[in-house]
Amino acid sequence: MSAILQKLYVRIWLAVVLAVAVLTLLVGWAWRATTEPPLREVVVRNAQGDVIGAGRMRLGRRPDAEPPRTAPPSRAASSPADDDADEPPSRFGRGPEFLVQMQDGQTVHMHLPRPPTSTWRAPFGFFWTLGLVAIAVALATYPIVRRLTRRLEALQRGVEQWGDGNLSARVPEGGDDEVGFLATRFNHAAQRVETLLKSRDALLASQKSLLANASHELRSPLTRIRMGLELMGPASSSARDEIARNIAELDQLIEEILLASRLDAKEADLGTVEPVDLVGLSAEECARHQAVLETTQASLVVPGVAKLLRRVVRNLLENARRYGTGEVTLTLLQDGNFAVIQVSDRGPGVPEALQARIFEPFYRLPGASEREGGVGLGLALVKSIAQRHGGTVQCSNRDGGGACFEVRLPQNS
Repeated sequence: MSAILQKLYVRIWLAVVLAVAVLTLLVGWAWRATTEPPLREVVVRNAQGDVIGAGRMRLGRRPDAEPPRTAPPSRAASSPADDDADEPPSRFGRGPEFLVQMQDGQTVHMHLPRPPTSTWRAPFGFFWTLGLVAIAVALATYPIVRRLTRRLEALQRGVEQWGDGNLSARVPEGGDDEVGFLATRFNHAAQRVETLLKSRDALLASQKSLLANASHELRSPLTRIRMGLELMGPASSSARDEIARNIAELDQLIEEILLASRLDAKEADLGTVEPVDLVGLSAEECARHQAVLETTQASLVVPGVAKLLRRVVRNLLENARRYGTGEVTLTLLQDGNFAVIQVSDRGPGVPEALQARIFEPFYRLPGASEREGGVGLGLALVKSIAQRHGGTVQCSNRDGGGACFEVRLPQNS
């Protein structure tokens, strides 16, 4: 019932019906309050103003019946609100009739005729008539109110579709009232927003394509530099190591940019989705980065692309080794239908206000040294890969110092 009352057309309809009912009650009350009571007594005076006769209304007597000397006490004390229209008609027509007893003993019959009135009367009384009026108003106003609110509901559905991401959704336009004007302005605004978003998407796609192509082309000169370094012959060992380190960083940066651009493209084919055992994969990466693996699971399988999930584990371990101190621990556990990967270190931790920003591309914590390596794409790739697999990633600080990165991956695709 409450859900029906929340409908706009029901509330408008009830408001109209209630307003008409209240107005009818007020009009009926005012009519009754201002109507003069019917005549019940008559006094006859002569020219000098002396009373020469008095009488009361004739009640339900045949015209040929003997008139009473006095009026019945019960009728004389009746309420003035009684309608004299209920009196029986006589041979003289409608209107009050009086039997006047004169001072000389004569009885005079007086008739005050009324003008012709309408023959229609309320068949059931005032309150029943009020109910009939309310029903008639309800039936008459419902189609009008429903027609108006149906247009509002169509506007609501269009706005909801547009808000859910269907930018091509439009609402029907019609009418010269405020609803029609609102529908027209909404369609105009929706068209502009759709055009702007398409322009932005086209620009971003162009930029990503340019970035991917430029990154791909950078590998050719890097290969030539690496070959030239090998052909240099005897040279300073420290200089060769520095050049090789810089080349490796450039090569890694190009690879991360290419992977990031492919992850941003939803239609890109990133590999075959297959069951991946996180225990074996994590053991291999922990051995490579001298990290400790902690798990009670003999096998923890999730559906995904093996090379991308390996990249998640590798980036987390490299990040912990780069910024942390002491032992790095990788913990695998199962939480309901999710596989959880936790990588913990004993470094300085991450300020709480920046724990969400560190997953943004090319963002580095304040004070990070360029000598530490990394350009701010590793954790951004972790987040993109986790989202591509329907999972999440978050950062928190450990008790006693250090950071903990947690990736949750669904075990059901």
